Amino acid sequence: MKQIVIETDQAPAAIGPYTQALAAGPFVFISGQIPLDPNGRLVEGDIVVQTVQVIANLKAISGGRGVGSEGCGENHRLPDRPGRFPGDEPDLRRVLPQHPPARTTIQVAGLPRNVSVEIDAIAVKTEWHA
Repeated sequence: MKQIVIETDQAPAAIGPYTQALAAGPFVFISGQIPLDPNGRLVEGDIVVQTVQVIANLKAISGGRGVGSEGCGENHRLPDRPGRFPGDEPDLRRVLPQHPPARTTIQVAGLPRNVSVEIDAIAVKTEWHA
């Protein structure tokens, strides 16, 4: 199966030895995103503010590839402390699709740059022409 590396300057560049995303068949595997703006600057704020930026990064990476926020099949959310996932926050609901994807939430001991959350995603392309 052909694999395509996906990169965009609309989201922060990878800060390690990985790609922003990799497409294989109808799937797009998006690397974990932390709250960095497209220039790589840390977005300060509470977990809601940081999560909004992370979701913007995920959308930017998947955008233009037949994958929108509604095309996300699964994501893994990694908060740094229990009870820090704001799933019912009104500010967060406005950036999530009406029918959110399957998800796993796993508490982690520490995240890069001491951020509060990291999220990765597996998306399904609506059209595939590889």
